[in-house]
Amino acid sequence: MSFKSDKYYHKEVQDEVIRKRLLIDGDGAGDDRRINLLVKSFIKWCNSGSQEEGYSQYQRMLSTLSQCEFSMGKTLLVYDMNLREMENYEKIYKEIECSIAGAHEKIAECKKQILQAKRIRKNRQEYDALAKVIQHHPDRHETLKELEALGKELEHLSHIKESVEDKLELRRKQFHVLLSTIHELQQTLESK
Repeated sequence: MSFKSDKYYHKEVQDEVIRKRLLIDGDGAGDDRRINLLVKSFIKWCNSGSQEEGYSQYQRMLSTLSQCEFSMGKTLLVYDMNLREMENYEKIYKEIECSIAGAHEKIAECKKQILQAKRIRKNRQEYDALAKVIQHHPDRHETLKELEALGKELEHLSHIKESVEDKLELRRKQFHVLLSTIHELQQTLESK
């Protein structure tokens, strides 16, 4: 049961108790009985024969009135105190609600920070893994030197290839001339 619904439940119970006491006991402080006594005292005072008896009834009436006034004052003070307590409880309830809302906001913020920290940690782990892979490879300066050396070697091999192709072409031509000469010689020999 939530704090708010619990509060309303207690208020309903309290209202029901007050209603029952008012039905049974006037305003809940025995005043109904006192008023009845006051009315009886007033009737006795009116019907009193002697001055002493009248004075005695008059004092009882004043005493009963004082008790009623005291009880009423006490009831009003309790009522005021209850109102202040209800206001105080409302204030406390609002403060608790604000605290709960603030706690929810802090929890949400902390969750965001945790997610961000996890992302940063994951990125750092990936960076470390990449750094280890990169460290196994030569640096750019060495790679450029190797590329330059390979370029020179490729150029040298290209020159060799060209010279080999030139020699091959020369041999092909020489071979063709040789074959032509052999063919002519053969024809000459056959014609004789």
